[in-house]
Amino acid sequence: MTAKESTRPFRVLQLTDPHLMARADGDLLGVRTLDSLRAVISEVLKTHGQPDLILATGDLAQDGSEEAYRVFGDCLRAFSCPSLWIAGNHDHADNLSRVAAKFHAGARHAVEGGWQFVMLDSSVPGKVYGALADSELAFLADTLEKHPDLPAVVALHHHPVDIGSDWMEKIGLTNRDAFWQVVDRFPQVKVVLWGHIHQEHERDRNGVTLLATPSTCIQFTAGSSRFAVEDRPPGYRWFEFHDTGHFTTEVRRATEFQFQLDQNSTGY
Repeated sequence: MTAKESTRPFRVLQLTDPHLMARADGDLLGVRTLDSLRAVISEVLKTHGQPDLILATGDLAQDGSEEAYRVFGDCLRAFSCPSLWIAGNHDHADNLSRVAAKFHAGARHAVEGGWQFVMLDSSVPGKVYGALADSELAFLADTLEKHPDLPAVVALHHHPVDIGSDWMEKIGLTNRDAFWQVVDRFPQVKVVLWGHIHQEHERDRNGVTLLATPSTCIQFTAGSSRFAVEDRPPGYRWFEFHDTGHFTTEVRRATEFQFQLDQNSTGY
């Protein structure tokens, strides 16, 4: 291995909210979600190449079917790296877990590239909002305690901060104070990452970078007081993590993907 190869950053791809269905032609507000996911994957390979790890942060399926999760896993065969899957509000957690295990994607913690990645289940069966059970908060604390010297990325589905969109404030993480009480104890947490809001979002909180990422299908209008979608292409987030504790990240979109979005819908 050359010196250049030994210092190559650890590359991580976040895919979120594909809303796949058992039917290959299933669509969400006019967008065929399998087609849009495939377009995003093609953009990843064209622009960035192969990642070293994939974080799939929820709403993998719109219908919660095992077939939809199998389709997701099959799509990820375009990549030669492992992936970690967590559930969102549209997911059927048990079905997801069964299929994720078959694709070796059920791990909740990974240590790679001088970093650790912690995946939290914020889904609440039958609800759109999210919450972290006491067992999830304990898992987070215990995991971070075991690896105090490794910078950490904590990923979940629901947004743990206000994002300036009235209709979405009611469906975020409901026990966010309990979550931040844990995170604030561990200075090695560098990134908190989520999906759910179908838009790009970035801010800093006490030295922690907070990030959300566009969906691989439809996009919600940022700052909207009521449900609204905007005619923007599907996207993904790319990270490059260095063993120094530094990282870079960017959002890219599949701008060549053609679709006819139903912008008159009042929900999804």
